[in-house]
Amino acid sequence: MERISAADAGCPRIRKIPGIGPVVATAIVAAIGNGAAFRKGREFAAWLGIVPRQYSTGGNAKLLGISKRGNVYLRKILIPGARAAVLRMKRDRAPIGAWLDRLDARAHKNIVIVAMANKLARIAWAVLSSGNEYRPAAVPA
Repeated sequence: MERISAADAGCPRIRKIPGIGPVVATAIVAAIGNGAAFRKGREFAAWLGIVPRQYSTGGNAKLLGISKRGNVYLRKILIPGARAAVLRMKRDRAPIGAWLDRLDARAHKNIVIVAMANKLARIAWAVLSSGNEYRPAAVPA
């Protein structure tokens, strides 16, 4: 897996993102290539099924659990990576830690993990589509 991951130009770039290892990196690159199929990171996250499902009636919109539509395999391997990233970022006080602390104070731990998976997917898409390296300080809180 390490050899396959190192062979593609995108894999080493997204492996620098906390929570994304060789398995997740190769799966993402195999699924979306350079990310050109999506206009923005939210479209990629929606394709994975890690965005809130919306139910609306009479002009009132309610956000429910995740939609679970899209690539099941990627979603299933991204969630454990997000769990590891949450634990690491809490311990290391990463730049994304302020956002994580605010979310952790008001939401259940599983919601925090899925939100982190959503953020990791968007970051991975941004790194692949731009061709730039991952810069932790550039992540908005």
